[in-house]
Amino acid sequence: MKKAPFDKDVRYPRSRIEKLAVKPGSRVTVLGVDDPVFLAELKERSADVSSRTRTGTDIVFVAMASKDDLKHLDTLRRSIKPAGAVWVIWPKGRKEFREDDVRAYGPRAELVDVKVMAFSETLSGLKMVVPLAKR
Repeated sequence: MKKAPFDKDVRYPRSRIEKLAVKPGSRVTVLGVDDPVFLAELKERSADVSSRTRTGTDIVFVAMASKDDLKHLDTLRRSIKPAGAVWVIWPKGRKEFREDDVRAYGPRAELVDVKVMAFSETLSGLKMVVPLAKR
């Protein structure tokens, strides 16, 4: 009997770091994400991690809690490499700040969303990247 292509994924689920596309040696910025387990996962992955915005970053993880925070996407967009990403992380289940708010603001910062995921039991994440036509 032939197995379904997803059987391997069920038996060997990808880790959070793999789902977030953090590769060994990635230049990562973490802003406001207070998750010691996540920071340990980054360290284990041998990522170059900073808590300050810097140019030439592969991935930025930024915690946001309100629509006012979205204006920071403009600066973060300029800090990533052309093929880099900004992961916006926010608390689940809040009506005043949701995934749709992040998606709606993205084009103002020249970013488009490409992936959403449960970052943790209490946090959601949306991956934003520079559109191919603007790289």
